[in-house]
Amino acid sequence: LLRTHIQPSQVLSVSNLTVSEVSPAFGNRSEYSIEENRIVITLHSLQEEDSDNYICVQVLESSQLSARGTMVLVREVEQACEKSSWHSYVLAVVVALLFCALVCCTLCRVDVKKCFQKKKIDVVYEDMSCNSRRNTLVRS
Repeated sequence: LLRTHIQPSQVLSVSNLTVSEVSPAFGNRSEYSIEENRIVITLHSLQEEDSDNYICVQVLESSQLSARGTMVLVREVEQACEKSSWHSYVLAVVVALLFCALVCCTLCRVDVKKCFQKKKIDVVYEDMSCNSRRNTLVRS
């Protein structure tokens, strides 16, 4: 496997179905497997500097066979988790502020002082003296 345009170099060389040479830039990030009569090369954890045109070349005794190649363009990866967690924090703060505003508006409408005052017990005084009871006595 060769890089051809931006940084021409050999990425991976397989000879007699064993890896004979791996570029230091792709040391832990490349692997290959043999499926039927073809070799599958996989590159992992690509970075922006890995963008290039990659071609597979088969070297025969006196000639080389090569394919068109594959253009690999690596762009910066967005951290979706960080972005979504930032949104969730903002949403939580907004919801908390709206809840506080709702509570404040409700308390302003209700007379708060009346709610927290001790309730007066309604006392009814009756005159139980003899003079007042005279009218209620049953006469026979």
